[in-house]
Amino acid sequence: MSADRAKLKRLSRLERLRAITRQTALGEAAKAETTLAQVINLEARTAALITAYSARRDATDAAELERMQQFIGGLSRIAHTTAGDLARARSHADARAAEAAEAERRRAAVEDRVSATQQRMARKAAEGAAPAAAAAKGPVGTALE
Repeated sequence: MSADRAKLKRLSRLERLRAITRQTALGEAAKAETTLAQVINLEARTAALITAYSARRDATDAAELERMQQFIGGLSRIAHTTAGDLARARSHADARAAEAAEAERRRAAVEDRVSATQQRMARKAAEGAAPAAAAAKGPVGTALE
């Protein structure tokens, strides 16, 4: 029985460790999702600026038109860079979400092992108590035997 108790104690420690790992993974996944949301917002704002400046027709001379085209070109380069950042942020967020899911699976597996060990210990205790209870009642059979 002491081997089962030692195993249960080790499994309980492992379950606590896996729970901490899960919490850490969930925190990292949340940070990655926040970063992804910020990059998506930045991409949308940059696209809106490009659209707004491209639609302007109020240039009074060629120099002003050239400056506006250079500005729109700069915004387009930023948008291109942001698209790459978005792909990296999405990939990072997906990886962190997968890590969080794996951490949860590992924690749940240990939790199942703890439950199984507790049930096995309870069964052994019940089986050990049943013969003792029968012996306490007295001999089995009749006095004629």
